[in-house]
Amino acid sequence: MKLQLDNHTIDINVLYSVRKKLYLQMDAMGRITVKAPNGTSDEVIQQAVKQHEQEIVKRLQAIAKAQQAAPKVREYEDEGKFLHLGKYYPLQELIETEGLSEEELRLNLRKFYFASCKKVVAERIKPYQEKLKVKPKQIDIVESATKWGSCSSSKKLTFNYRLAMAPVEVIDYVIIHELCHLTHMNHDRSFWRLIGSIMPDYKEKEAYLARYGQAMTL
Repeated sequence: MKLQLDNHTIDINVLYSVRKKLYLQMDAMGRITVKAPNGTSDEVIQQAVKQHEQEIVKRLQAIAKAQQAAPKVREYEDEGKFLHLGKYYPLQELIETEGLSEEELRLNLRKFYFASCKKVVAERIKPYQEKLKVKPKQIDIVESATKWGSCSSSKKLTFNYRLAMAPVEVIDYVIIHELCHLTHMNHDRSFWRLIGSIMPDYKEKEAYLARYGQAMTL
C-alpha cells in the first residue's frame, strides 16, 4: 500500500492477523509496518497512518538528512574514518592495514565489527538479564539490512554486527528491547512499559538509530 504524506510517498507494509487493535511501527530505515485486525479496510489503515503524519514526516526528514550526511563511498585507506562505539576512528586504529588490498581491508573490518559486537553484547547483556529475570537460550551476531536485533519464539536473540558502530548506551537499548521480548513478544503497552522501567529515555536511543543508522555501514 502506498500513501502520500506531505511531499513523501511512503510504502506501508500491512500485516493482518487475529487481533483487536491496530498497531503502527516505523523502523530505523523509515519503513512503516501496520499490524491490523483481519478485515480492516484500506481507508481505516490510511487514516490511522495520517493521524501520525507530523511525526512520520519529521522522522523521514531526519533519516533523509542522515543519508545525505553519510559517506557515499567508503575510503579503505589509512585516512578513512569509521565508526566504533559512537566515535570515528582512522582505519589503522581499528585493524591492521599495511600491505592489504581494499577487499582485504573491508573483510577484516567486517570481522572486527563482528568480534566487537559479540564482546560488547556479552558484557552488557548480563546485568539486564538479572534485572529482567530472563535468560535467552542463544545469542548470535548476524548481518541484517533491516533489523538491529530480533527475538524468536524459541528465545534466540540476534544482534546486527553494525551495532558495534553505535554508542554503548544505544547498544544497551537494543539489548534491553530484545530481552523484553522474552517476556512480551508483542510491541504492546506492557512491552514498552517494561523497557521504560529499565531505560526511561529509550526513545532517545530509538531516535539515534533512526537519525544515524544510515551512517553505520561499511
